[in-house]
Amino acid sequence: MPLTRGSSVRARFFAPPAELARYFTTFYLAEIDLAPGQRVVDYLHPEWANLRFSSGGPLAARNARGMGIADCHFAVTGPSGHAVRFEVGPCRIWGVGLLPLGWARFVGLPASELADAVLDGAGHDGFAPFMPLAEAIFGPEPDVEGELGRIGRFFAEWPSMGPGDDQRVQAIHAAMIDPGVSSVAEMARRAGTSARTVERLCQQSFGFGPKTLLRRQRFMRSLAQFMLDPSLKWIGALDGHYHDQAQFVREFRQFMGMTPREYAKMPHPIIEAFVRERARIAGAAVQALDGPNGARLGRG
Repeated sequence: MPLTRGSSVRARFFAPPAELARYFTTFYLAEIDLAPGQRVVDYLHPEWANLRFSSGGPLAARNARGMGIADCHFAVTGPSGHAVRFEVGPCRIWGVGLLPLGWARFVGLPASELADAVLDGAGHDGFAPFMPLAEAIFGPEPDVEGELGRIGRFFAEWPSMGPGDDQRVQAIHAAMIDPGVSSVAEMARRAGTSARTVERLCQQSFGFGPKTLLRRQRFMRSLAQFMLDPSLKWIGALDGHYHDQAQFVREFRQFMGMTPREYAKMPHPIIEAFVRERARIAGAAVQALDGPNGARLGRG
């Protein structure tokens, strides 16, 4: 459903404190102002894991397998390889985008176990440690700086831990987002480790095997290009690693659950606002294209 006259979506992106940059894509705020009783529907692209906290209207979402949430104010999406349909009314939403290293640091569960998951964080034991933030983030009145400060302090005060596989996770991430890397063997070579280690760490921290991640990167480079400049048409937005348009259409169906034509005909009142603002201030239009040190924003 498109926005009605007088409705608006404002997307704002914020850098985490410098010492936390390698764990997060960004912190971000959506301020959604709709006519009374109006709700809008849109589709999240495949992305990294996110924690979303809402004030005002609750969040509702459903993944490709039918797993979903309704009447939720602390929504968790795991690392995703499929689109997620979501519905929202008037509200303010703070989001925390977790890079693979951030998932390993703050969640710690095998990412593959929650790949494509859509769940209410208040009802899952694995996300109980985040409930103090969910309960404290919003005050009686909107206060962007105060809310942002509470998020930063919450993660800065997280108990310390050893480096573990941090360097290898970041090296794999850097190789994965390089458009010149198109095979697991090349990813392993760039990361300076074995293909077996790449497979293990991808399942543990990224949520998927390395072949799937490389395909997702190729797809998201094309989708982001189209979202930023629909005048290109799909053929003009295709990543150079696609053999032909038919291959892209097959992968579009797999990742988004619809054809490119069907997607292009839909209104995208939330995602379009996010993609354009993110590209303007952060370089990468979508989370999946961020590097291992997060989006290129000024650091707080």
